[in-house]
Amino acid sequence: APAWLRRLCGHLLSERLLRPGGVQAVLRGILEGTGGGAGAEAAALDWRKCDAVAKILASCPQQCLSLEDYYRQVCPQILDLLHIQDKVAARQFQRVATTTLLTMAREHPQLAERHLLQPLLSPLLRCSEAAELAVEDLAAGTVLVPEAELGSCVEDVLKVYVVGNDSSSLLLGSLQSVLGVVFSLYSFAKQSVSYLRSPCQEILLWFLEKAEREQSLAVLGGLAGLSSLVPTLHPQCQVRVGSEGGAAVVLEETISDEDEALYQKISSEQCHVQSLVELLSHCQKSGLAGDFFIHCLKELTQVAAEDEAAPNPAVEPEGSLLELEQDQARQGRKVLVLQLVATLCENVSDTVFTDIVQVQEFVAAVLQRACASPARGPGAAAEAQTLAMAMGLVATLLGGAVQLQSSDFSVLKRLVPLLEELSHTYPEPLTQELASDLRIAICTHGACAPCTVSTTADTMLGKKPGVGAQSPASIPSGAPGPEGGRAPLQREHSSPSAHRERREEQGTCHEPVGPTAAPCADGPAPAGLQELLVSAYDPQPPGRAAALRHLTSLVTQRDPEALQLQEKLLQVFLENVQHEDAFVYLSAIQGIALLSSEYPERILPVLLARYECPAQGTGDTMAAVTRMKLGEVLMRVTRALGDMVFQHREPLIRAFLRGARDPDGALRASSLSNLGELCQHLGFQLGSIVQEVTCCVTAIARTDPEAEVRRAAVHVVVLLLRGLSEKVTEVLQDVLRDLYRLLKHVVTAERDGTTVLHAQLALEELDTVMRRVLFPPQTLEKKIVVLP
Repeated sequence: APAWLRRLCGHLLSERLLRPGGVQAVLRGILEGTGGGAGAEAAALDWRKCDAVAKILASCPQQCLSLEDYYRQVCPQILDLLHIQDKVAARQFQRVATTTLLTMAREHPQLAERHLLQPLLSPLLRCSEAAELAVEDLAAGTVLVPEAELGSCVEDVLKVYVVGNDSSSLLLGSLQSVLGVVFSLYSFAKQSVSYLRSPCQEILLWFLEKAEREQSLAVLGGLAGLSSLVPTLHPQCQVRVGSEGGAAVVLEETISDEDEALYQKISSEQCHVQSLVELLSHCQKSGLAGDFFIHCLKELTQVAAEDEAAPNPAVEPEGSLLELEQDQARQGRKVLVLQLVATLCENVSDTVFTDIVQVQEFVAAVLQRACASPARGPGAAAEAQTLAMAMGLVATLLGGAVQLQSSDFSVLKRLVPLLEELSHTYPEPLTQELASDLRIAICTHGACAPCTVSTTADTMLGKKPGVGAQSPASIPSGAPGPEGGRAPLQREHSSPSAHRERREEQGTCHEPVGPTAAPCADGPAPAGLQELLVSAYDPQPPGRAAALRHLTSLVTQRDPEALQLQEKLLQVFLENVQHEDAFVYLSAIQGIALLSSEYPERILPVLLARYECPAQGTGDTMAAVTRMKLGEVLMRVTRALGDMVFQHREPLIRAFLRGARDPDGALRASSLSNLGELCQHLGFQLGSIVQEVTCCVTAIARTDPEAEVRRAAVHVVVLLLRGLSEKVTEVLQDVLRDLYRLLKHVVTAERDGTTVLHAQLALEELDTVMRRVLFPPQTLEKKIVVLP
């Protein structure tokens, strides 16, 4: 086209734009021919035509007096394009409006903010706490922002900011000024049924994604109430449910009751915290949730430090009113931070960290807190658990959970000064040792990793996701480590010499010294089984007993993974036999019995060695009780083996005979009781060893000073006679007379009534047996004989 024609068309077009409704008329003229059907869809997809029209609208015509005047006349018409009701033309017009607005914001930001963004955000800015409301001139219940206007504003913000997707500083800054109100609407919509929830959530997530990380964290802190960076909903305003599924902002009535006002405030804060955490649950992949979690931990450390440094108004009552208000504000801030941390841990802590840098920052925040103020007082348990979780996280990284590069170690080396300080200043010796070992492993890039690191890593990896991690220092003595032996963290070793000895033991893998030592050749247990092994040392008896019974069921089902670790399982059961709770040690006894019945050749020698020689370092009373429990285990194994017990006859009887000479009376009685039951099961298989049994029983029944032991000796005779029955004359033919004389002696000379009763029962049993032998019952039988 010739130049004069282009100039004339441009002049006419600019003239029409400046008229009322001219923008919409020009758009309809340019985009005509798309009245419906496939043509309308094609025009909507023709983004080039829409962008060309937007460029025309954003350019100031030459005949316009000033750029300011052009913006004043055109910008309201551009905003009206966002509200076109015609579904056919709405898609095109909204694209043109959004593109025009973004172009104007890039070319002339100040004018765009004054004539486009502020009118666009006006309904939200009107109810912000930054707005100056003449509350005294307005009655309670006055509608500040109607439902239709508020809903239209939120949709317009979604179209311009989220759909337009331009993250310029002007747009982010203007949106930040109303984020507090948008978040209040989101929190309100979460508690009710409203269509505003989804657009408000998209707006908030878009800003958090597009803004710089520091800005996003500051905004999150403002939304949580930790700072005043983000203006929130005006304290005199309240969001109410609209009649059409939306919401309206009204002036709130003043609450005269202080308790009710406090309740409303606390409920609102809790609702905001829950909404914020749910919003963060959508930001875990980007790492924002982890960064904000670390930010809250640092904030908690800072608040705690301020709390310790500030004077206590209760101790210094002469403080001013200003100091009292400052203390109340500080305490309220501390409660808010604690609530945030607790809610974050509960809802998004499973996958909160996405890279090594975040892990390092989290651990550094925890270590700084531990170095500044070691755990003590009412919150000591929670502080220690948090520290153990952080150190366990580092141990898991160093233990091979992820493949670390040299750049990752350079990040982890930032923890070395804190770990060194913790290893010298923390009051818990086990934590000191683990901190020192972690420092060594980081400095050597994992080349020199003490066993404490691998044990802690295996403990952390054995836990399922979302379950609270157990402190490596809280595993009791003897917990199974990854190499099948005792866990290297033992509470009774707290002296420096003990630590050195333990390091020497961890440095090399020794051969088992005796039959009770579990071999170092056992490989690490699978994750599920490892979790059960750790739970078998739970400080709470119900949890410990449940884990033992679960392990027992695995043995019963002949689980291949459990049977491969039979010696480790035996060690776990044996150590739990020493527990004082009956529910725990009976579960352990059952587990050992089942394991021994499956592998008697390997397990019985270990049990017999423990029974004959108690563990070193235990008291006499404790050793006797443990040996009696092991005796119960041996008896259960004897019953389970049945006739196969003959193969282990001599070591069993020898162990019980030695127990019958123990200084402890209760153990002597227990050994004799076990001996009697074993003889009852052996029956005619006793053989020549019956002479030793008879001599032992006779000597104890005549000379033992304790009545309980003498009763047990006589009870052996009763069980022996019952087990042999009619075979008494064959098996006991050499000692039967001695046993009879012993029983008659007890009946006539014994002063204990119960012992006499046992002897009388034995005599009656012997009398019944001898009568059946001497006078067999006469039976009449008919025999048919076939003659040859």
